[in-house]
Amino acid sequence: MTDSEILNAKILIVDDADANLRLLETLLAKEGFTQVISTADSTKTINLFTAFQPDLILLDLMMPELDGYEVLDLLARHIPEDSYLPVLILTADATIDARRKALALGAKDFLTKPFDNIEAMLRIWNLIETRLLYRKLKAFQPEIKPLKHQHI
Repeated sequence: MTDSEILNAKILIVDDADANLRLLETLLAKEGFTQVISTADSTKTINLFTAFQPDLILLDLMMPELDGYEVLDLLARHIPEDSYLPVLILTADATIDARRKALALGAKDFLTKPFDNIEAMLRIWNLIETRLLYRKLKAFQPEIKPLKHQHI
């Protein structure tokens, strides 16, 4: 996996706070990511997902209209079963219930706001690398599917 492959990954940011969107866009741009789109309107997530086909979604939980849990539920219906699409939750809700619910609904990682910028970037790199490695493996073994967790 090369740095350029990771930096060319498509990232979708969904957060109702414009300040959070600008912060994440700036951090990603400084890191070298070039394919980043964002929305403050969670109701646009599925349309953006379909049109953009992101490699990673950065998702807030506490939003009007559709909250992050509802977005995760909708995404689960649109992500092909044989695909691996990481979702990183970025939220101010630090409760264990929030973590458990988001992870149970398919999120792959969880960071609470305010987050450490370096840690956030490391997690983003790790999730994108996993996504790209999965896609390479899938090219050689088309029958492979990601494991689904059992509800606890």
